[in-house]
Amino acid sequence: MRRHPVWILGLVGCGLLWGADWPTDGGNPQRTAWQKDEKILTKDNVKNLKVLWKLKLDNVPQEMHSLFAPMVVENVPTSSGPKEIGIVGGISDNIYAVDLKTGKLLWKKHFEYSEPERRGRPGDPLCPPGMTAAPTVGPAGANGARTLYALAGDGKLHSLNVGDGEEVAQPFPFGYPNGKHYSLNLWNDIIFTSTSQGCAGNPNQMWAVNLKDPDHKVMVAHPKSGGLWGRSGVAIDSTGTAWAPTGDGRYDAANEVYGNGLIGAKVTGGELKIRDWFEPSNWVWLQKRDLDMQVTPAIFDYKGRELMVTGSKECRVYLLDTRSAGGENHMDPMFRTPLLCNEEVDFQSAGIWGSMASWLDDSGTRWALTPFWGPSHPNFKPPVSHGPVEHGAVVAFKVEDVNGKPQLSPAWMSRDMDQAEPPVIANGIVFAYGSGENTRQAYPDKGLADYSPLRIKASTHAVLYALDGQTGKELYNSGDEISSFVHFGALSVANGRVYLGSFDSVLYCFGLPGK
Repeated sequence: MRRHPVWILGLVGCGLLWGADWPTDGGNPQRTAWQKDEKILTKDNVKNLKVLWKLKLDNVPQEMHSLFAPMVVENVPTSSGPKEIGIVGGISDNIYAVDLKTGKLLWKKHFEYSEPERRGRPGDPLCPPGMTAAPTVGPAGANGARTLYALAGDGKLHSLNVGDGEEVAQPFPFGYPNGKHYSLNLWNDIIFTSTSQGCAGNPNQMWAVNLKDPDHKVMVAHPKSGGLWGRSGVAIDSTGTAWAPTGDGRYDAANEVYGNGLIGAKVTGGELKIRDWFEPSNWVWLQKRDLDMQVTPAIFDYKGRELMVTGSKECRVYLLDTRSAGGENHMDPMFRTPLLCNEEVDFQSAGIWGSMASWLDDSGTRWALTPFWGPSHPNFKPPVSHGPVEHGAVVAFKVEDVNGKPQLSPAWMSRDMDQAEPPVIANGIVFAYGSGENTRQAYPDKGLADYSPLRIKASTHAVLYALDGQTGKELYNSGDEISSFVHFGALSVANGRVYLGSFDSVLYCFGLPGK
């Protein structure tokens, strides 16, 4: 490892101002997916969005996976001056740094290692080889330099200088090779991730490591359940407690078994300990029908309280208090919505998948949003909707007090989207996309056949949408601009631009011409 020069930028003297960052999946540790600092994109001009550039990367897709959530970091010191840099992780153990003003590749890092002895079955989309966790970027140092943290497919955590891609610390083991880790999150020098599907013998659990610990002790919280496969990994509240959904399994609190629920774990005394949990009262039914809780929550402030929303394939949304997620018996949410979708109780291609979102509008109204797959439930009739929903949609709720208690009041449901994915919010605009992927895992003539080549062949292409955050009205859609589908990717938005990576390893930048 080489030492880095210190670039003297004089940011204030040069008139450069810090813009809006998007340093982690979901935009922040709370995973709200809200870009609070957006000023360029407005409801009036978003109809003029264009593809400003697209960059074909040399990342090789593995099973259904390709590119993960792009990170955006402003005013990064480089040898040619400060730049706005985008960081994109690729499944084939690649990290790409892109000059976001020009769409040109600045540097690439490929993690080299011996092929692990174990991997998932070829053709299985659940356990691909390689790097499966979106990276995360730490805060700026005294000279403005930023450190990127990335978890390679061999389970080693790397620390890279965002300006040039050089290693700034020795990599160290943080997980199992080919272990299906989810998006990294950073809180006060502690890196978190979660794992699922038992890939390559990797336990389904939450992981944490303190970057300042010279021994890099790996701490784990094991709920003894199915996979912790919230799309954006864990969400972290103001106390440093990390919240993650748990997959199919039993619930037996006496024996510390927390299947089909949500666990909150915190680093205490050098250990990652489960301090609280929420368990839906119908967990037995959820387990029988494979309707597990697998949605990364969004955490937010509401009238002096810290709340969070999450969901499940059953297609309900839960409102919870981070101080006591399910009350004394851990089964009583603050509020539970009726079914939004999944009337047929399907374990695939229906229900809520991925992660939630939340934002605060100019009037002080708190909003919570969820995507879902499949047809809307015939009994779910929000005040505003935009046509029949057959393939998926985004639903927005207002968080408001009713009879002195917070609840989720339906506000609108978007137009139909081909497998609606988690939205992001910027300046009162909700950006969402239909992934276009084939999500079927079972067929009447084949039975269970979750096979990557079959699903890839049957997939189409993603479509980006911009919606009015107050009404859900469509303001823009990208039509046929995106050439391929997206599997477990994510949107990012900063400084008037929206980013998304597709299965064919193309990074798209949407923005306003001339801005």
